[in-house]
Amino acid sequence: MKISPEKAEKLVQFIKYCMVGVLNTLVTFGVIYLCKSFLGMNLYVSNALGYICGVTNSFLCNKSWVFHSKGGYGREALKFLVGFAICYALQFAVVWMLTESDFGKYDFMLAGIVISGYGIATVLGNVVYTLANFVYNRTVTFK
Repeated sequence: MKISPEKAEKLVQFIKYCMVGVLNTLVTFGVIYLCKSFLGMNLYVSNALGYICGVTNSFLCNKSWVFHSKGGYGREALKFLVGFAICYALQFAVVWMLTESDFGKYDFMLAGIVISGYGIATVLGNVVYTLANFVYNRTVTFK
């Protein structure tokens, strides 16, 4: 099966988007660890700074590397933050609904590891967030 150039471009963008997501996680956790463990900062301040750095990294990498946007920083940053909030709310709704349903009351065995219903709901919520946020950024923020 041959893939069209447009679909190939979208696939490459999505792979790059996921790579940026991994980098964002490393930046977020790295800053939290640095602030808390090496600088002795308050746990919650460290957490907030980590997430600020992760979201900033996400915006800059997605703008320049994933979507190659030439738009203005201010307008796109605002759209990016709105998209983050919308997609986070979707993710939260998925996690909440699954956790509060019968699904959330069970533990599941996966490759010999017990995973709670909440754990699986969190993973599914993250998949929803990732897909929705990619589509939002591709069609709204960096179009």
